[in-house]
Amino acid sequence: MAKTSAVEKNKRRRKTVAQQSGKRAELKAIIMNQSLSIEDRFKATLKLAEMPRDGSKTRIRNRCEVTGRPRAFYRKLKMSRIALRELGNSGKVPGIVKSSW
Repeated sequence: MAKTSAVEKNKRRRKTVAQQSGKRAELKAIIMNQSLSIEDRFKATLKLAEMPRDGSKTRIRNRCEVTGRPRAFYRKLKMSRIALRELGNSGKVPGIVKSSW
């Protein structure tokens, strides 16, 4: 089980990203627009720099929904390999059977 604080921090980051994504996209569009003046683009760059860092999508860490483990994460299932194996062995994940031969 991961530290509760790390899991909660990641949840907070997801919330911040959801709130800030529109504003960040507008500023990035202004910055990348070559037809605008350099001053306008620089002002947009400064505004983007003033925004909270946790509003960036790259700050989010993929974590297991069951345990909070950050590594060995399957995106399709939203869980780690260890949690998947435990749930699969107990028969709680459809389509996964314990192999025996």
